[in-house]
Amino acid sequence: MITAIINGRVFDGEHVLEDTTVVLNGTRIAAVGGEPPAGAGIVDARGGTLLPGLFDAHVHTSEEALALALRFGITTELEMQGMNTRTSRAHITENDSLADVRSAGFGITPPGGHPSELMPEDFNPGGHSEPDDRDDRHGPREMPLMPFSTTPEEAVAFVPRLVEAGSDYIKFMVDDGSVEGHPGLPMLDQATLTAGVAEAHRHGMLTIAHTLTVDATRMAIEAGIDGFAHLFMDQPHTDEIIELIAASGAFVVPCIVLNASMMGITGSSLTEDPRVGSRLNEAWTNTLNSSYDRYPQGKLADVLASVKALHHAGVDLMAGTDAAPMPLPFLGGVVHGASVHQELQYLVHAGLTPIEALRAATLTPARRFGLEDRGRIAEGLRADLLLVDGDPTTTISDTLNLRDVWRRGTRTTLSAS
Repeated sequence: MITAIINGRVFDGEHVLEDTTVVLNGTRIAAVGGEPPAGAGIVDARGGTLLPGLFDAHVHTSEEALALALRFGITTELEMQGMNTRTSRAHITENDSLADVRSAGFGITPPGGHPSELMPEDFNPGGHSEPDDRDDRHGPREMPLMPFSTTPEEAVAFVPRLVEAGSDYIKFMVDDGSVEGHPGLPMLDQATLTAGVAEAHRHGMLTIAHTLTVDATRMAIEAGIDGFAHLFMDQPHTDEIIELIAASGAFVVPCIVLNASMMGITGSSLTEDPRVGSRLNEAWTNTLNSSYDRYPQGKLADVLASVKALHHAGVDLMAGTDAAPMPLPFLGGVVHGASVHQELQYLVHAGLTPIEALRAATLTPARRFGLEDRGRIAEGLRADLLLVDGDPTTTISDTLNLRDVWRRGTRTTLSAS
């Protein structure tokens, strides 16, 4: 079926276009500009803005979470630890009721290292006495590769196994637990991190570091990391650390919403917004109204100042949330979908223009993660689109005025399930 979206403002992922017509043919964008083809179904976008489908560049996800993300216009999630690798997501790739996903699989970390400290000792999500190795809809599921490493040789050996197991990029945990309230956690040392990053690069893989402190950030830069899944929050930035990140060419997913949650700031301002609250069920609402609350001594003003400094230094920034795969209040303050919109607002508060913030959720993650078929509105690309009322290129909160979402040209139901 051919669909023509007409009369709307069009942000193509980089700029606002003069053209106001976008034609969809099946799963792809057939044309930008011109007249609607004869016989096309018409969507009148008058008073609204058409955007590329948004990215969340840091999640841990599930089918339930992917469905929730899509209802908020997030058409691609980048998983930074989880099960949705190439070898296990075939049923998701063709399912237009879910956001698409890419995954690191499980990150390289020492035994007992991060993120082992995050789960309560009595946590049992499914009520099972043993880990569940089945998915009732899709049959037996292989348990993920757990790349526990304490030496350079172990890290090097795990990288090709992660590639074979379907990881889309390789993640390294560089965390001593001090920010999460568990100081003294086993942590990758410099030699192991450097060897693992070098081996990943030999396999042509993008490398990403989990770092929450300035010292860990410095370690990852020395190792040659390609990007950061977090922004440090243990101290204010210095010119030196900003210059090191900028000179390295690494990108940063600051996850400001996550840092705020770590400081005890809940997402209640979102649940009170009818544009959000009406699309969340009770479990996700309760999660958003909670927080991680593991680093109350942190200062959000310092985080925002660091984001501003990175932006002024020319560092590529991306919108990400670190949302959990299921609604868990002890990992609260962020949820799939809605928290991306709050992250965009935080980015603007930190000094980005609305258009620069929108690029952080469209063009930039598509480019840095090599997903060149999305993140822009251009002929031949995936028809992953978001239509909102108003103009988020001048008022960023207008991204929450959701009118329509398309995933590969298929219109999404926006109401809560």
